[in-house]
Amino acid sequence: MAVSNNIIATINFIALICSIPIIFTGIWLASKPDNQCIRSLPWPIIFLGVLFLLLALTGFIGAHWNNQGLLSFYLFCNAALIVTGIILLILAFIVTHPSGAYSVPGREYDEYRYMGYSEWLREHITDPENWRSIKACLASSSICSKMVRDSYTAPQFFNARISSLQSGCCKPPTVCGYQYVHPITWINPTNPMGDVDCIIWNNDPNQLCYNCDSCKAGVLGNLRKEWKEANVILIVAIVALVFLYLIAFNAYKNSQAGPKK
Repeated sequence: MAVSNNIIATINFIALICSIPIIFTGIWLASKPDNQCIRSLPWPIIFLGVLFLLLALTGFIGAHWNNQGLLSFYLFCNAALIVTGIILLILAFIVTHPSGAYSVPGREYDEYRYMGYSEWLREHITDPENWRSIKACLASSSICSKMVRDSYTAPQFFNARISSLQSGCCKPPTVCGYQYVHPITWINPTNPMGDVDCIIWNNDPNQLCYNCDSCKAGVLGNLRKEWKEANVILIVAIVALVFLYLIAFNAYKNSQAGPKK
């Protein structure tokens, strides 16, 4: 019994330390310029890291002091967190599977189609109330102005790996046929009816394509990319929780059985 409890105490102490990078990953995602206008992504990761930390602490204390009540509580919470994590992982995969990205001939970067993303993402991220605040945040950010500071020539710009936000919000869709002046100034469209966003585009730095469906698609494209990265963290956390649960369950059974005669 003592050996099993020592093992689970040691493993949970390691898990306690490992929960810190998960929390800091959420903080790092929140600090990335591409995510500064969408605050909903990092919080689930931070919340997961905090739960992971508290669970590991509970398991460590329960095993170290052989507290049967804490071990029982730890097992219950661990199992619940595993089930919740699997459900979240499945839902995240379903929601982020559709992609609105498409390639454009002569362009290194992708462009983005709003209707290519899942209905859930479209409704919850770009509904009118949310979009007003996201749009205002984008307009006041350096996401588009940064491209001007990079001083692209037309060939350099067309071969640049710009982000989904820059592609969707900082320039008009290629199908419109606008002539490039610099990254956020485009003139003389040859196909102004090629897309509904063509007539929405405005060279005013405070407007650009922030009212365009392509901008909403760019935001969703960025969110999808970040969620897929977060899913990797979630998979690792679930595997670790299953491993911890198996060890803890074995320790709990041994403690219930009592010392052998």
